[in-house]
Amino acid sequence: MSEITNLPDHVAIILDGNRRWARGQELQDEDGHRKGIETLVLIAKAAANFNIKYLTLYSFSKENWKRDPSEISNLMDLMKSFESEYLDEIILNNIKVTVIGDMDTLAKPQKRIIKMVQERTHDNNGMQLIAAFNYSGRDEIIRAMKKILDDVQLSKISIDMINDDLVGNYLDTANIPDPDLIIRTSGEMRLSNFLLWQCAYSEFVFTETYWPDFTVDQFQNALEQYSQRERRYGRNTPNQIV
Repeated sequence: MSEITNLPDHVAIILDGNRRWARGQELQDEDGHRKGIETLVLIAKAAANFNIKYLTLYSFSKENWKRDPSEISNLMDLMKSFESEYLDEIILNNIKVTVIGDMDTLAKPQKRIIKMVQERTHDNNGMQLIAAFNYSGRDEIIRAMKKILDDVQLSKISIDMINDDLVGNYLDTANIPDPDLIIRTSGEMRLSNFLLWQCAYSEFVFTETYWPDFTVDQFQNALEQYSQRERRYGRNTPNQIV
């Protein structure tokens, strides 16, 4: 891999196109999701090799529960297969896994798998892989607001203390920097309720490629695009009017 200067610390990816990939191959949706997990592991290892510090993957949204029950069942089975088939590989690459999202409403088997994965990678000190599971950006903000209101009522904080930093401390991503770069596969160009608070100054790269076909070279290309951009955070550069 060629060296890239100005790498992002935190990359987030919206993994999109598993079902369309499968149907284009005349396969079952489950086959697309399974191939998507293989790509997930491949890109996670590549990101670790690029010395990316944080990689957040939008793996399952709260809205996904509205899909066909048989597809949901297959996705939960694939969640189990990740633990049994791929977790050792993640551990060997010194990757630490953290899961964000609404954990309270998950069933016990899902909670057990998440706890197991986090515990088995807890001592790893390489890249942090953050899986957004049962996640919704709006739901995350609402849950944070409720926690803030509870602490105001308990006099742990005052209303005057509420600012950007304090709100960030109540989000699922507390102690994790905002994403520098967000990548979305499959040609769609929207956030789909992903990291709504955190993406305020993120750079975006969109690709037509379906997630199962997303390669390390394409990931590297996205990093190179990011490295060539100038991030201003709302500030003007010299002699420039915005």
